[in-house]
Amino acid sequence: MSQQSQPELQEGEKVAWKFGAGKAVGHVDHKLTEPTKVGSRTYKASEENPKYLVQSDKSGGKAAHNPDKLEKLED
Repeated sequence: MSQQSQPELQEGEKVAWKFGAGKAVGHVDHKLTEPTKVGSRTYKASEENPKYLVQSDKSGGKAAHNPDKLEKLED
């Protein structure tokens, strides 16, 4: 599936993603379009292959995810 077909997510939007045997819920911090270091990990984002930095509502931790791994939730 092309990244182009993924809907654009906006800062602050509520999203969910697979985590362990269940799902985690959080919000979009911002879109990454260049390699970015978060904690000890560097995410290889680009204009052609963007990622979204999300923050978990439960832990407060941040991580980057591919758009196709995020499910937009209604508030």
